Amino acid sequence: MYPFRIDIPQKDLDDLHRRLSETRWPTELPGVGWSRGVPLDYLKELVEYWRTTYDWRKAEHQLNAYPQFTTEIDGENVHFLHIRSPEPTAMPLLLTHGWPGSIVEFLPSIGPLTDPAAHGGNPADAFHLVVPSIPGHGFSGPLNQTGWHIPRIAHAWAVLMSRLGYESYGAQGGDWGSFISLELGKIDPQHVAGVHVNLLLTPTSGDPAELDNLGEVDRVRLDRLERYQTELSGYARLQATRPQTVSYGLHDSPVGQLAWIIEKFREWTESSNVPEDAIDRDLLLTNVMLYWLTGTAGSSAQLYYESNEYLGKWFTPGAREPLTVPIGVAVATPDVTPPVRSFAERDLPTIIHWQEYDRGSHFFAMEEPDLFVHDVRLFYRSLRPALAQI
Repeated sequence: MYPFRIDIPQKDLDDLHRRLSETRWPTELPGVGWSRGVPLDYLKELVEYWRTTYDWRKAEHQLNAYPQFTTEIDGENVHFLHIRSPEPTAMPLLLTHGWPGSIVEFLPSIGPLTDPAAHGGNPADAFHLVVPSIPGHGFSGPLNQTGWHIPRIAHAWAVLMSRLGYESYGAQGGDWGSFISLELGKIDPQHVAGVHVNLLLTPTSGDPAELDNLGEVDRVRLDRLERYQTELSGYARLQATRPQTVSYGLHDSPVGQLAWIIEKFREWTESSNVPEDAIDRDLLLTNVMLYWLTGTAGSSAQLYYESNEYLGKWFTPGAREPLTVPIGVAVATPDVTPPVRSFAERDLPTIIHWQEYDRGSHFFAMEEPDLFVHDVRLFYRSLRPALAQI
């Protein structure tokens, strides 16, 4: 393992600013708002802020405040943060981001999770954190090989935690991080104390009787999953079928990269108008910068292509192998795809924690870090006495 420090050459920042200032803008039909994608006036204003006001060096300094490392696993470079708690009895916890997220998702939560006493919490709730960048994302990219699907990433995480000397640990994730964390619990149950997720897709089995037993709230949730699949998943279908083609525009145009990502932060958050209603603008841009500066727009899209078979099994109840480790689920009910509890427990019978919140959404750790930290603490609090027995 090698210590790592982010140090982006100034020429790369100058090139970004030049590209932003020379953007070739498209036209826009009148009165369409967000209904057909990111509005032109909004994006122009955001790009101007990015070019003239946003401070990457400040973000770089914030990221470099945490110990970072790289290591080679299965032929790929893996970048990760490793923050040890000052509490000697802290529990190791692996946090995995998703797309279009990054390690930036967890920045607001690192302090409270690693040092709860300094943030008004109980020292007994402390965690040692390992926060890797998924292969092909951020400083774990670009990729050198094909075949980096969810099970392979989960195996890499098991290797990473073993190299760090952690015999017992928890796993947490949202978006892709949810799938990866659950897979990790399946393949490494002798070391994973429990899995906490803040995204859980729960498709129907197709049995009419199953639908007859649903209440109105759960029917609405199924309708929202259907809307996501039919209206909001175009990006996923494109990345799952032609990731190389989409990479050219995103890799060459920072405005294209920004629009591709920022649309999701508007559609998948509780924003009433613009994404900044839900998440700090600078934090959003720092997340985009990790894709732009590392040139990983294309390699991050490969995960969709590689995971087609895995997701096919996920959406086929009964096709997945069961987990044996305890599972905790934090449900932000405004999320674009909130889960149906009865369906979740049908497929994941080891769920021991289910908490619903009326705030937050898909990017739970970024939108509501206090609630995120609270729920992670709550779930693992019940498992800590058993940790020493693993």
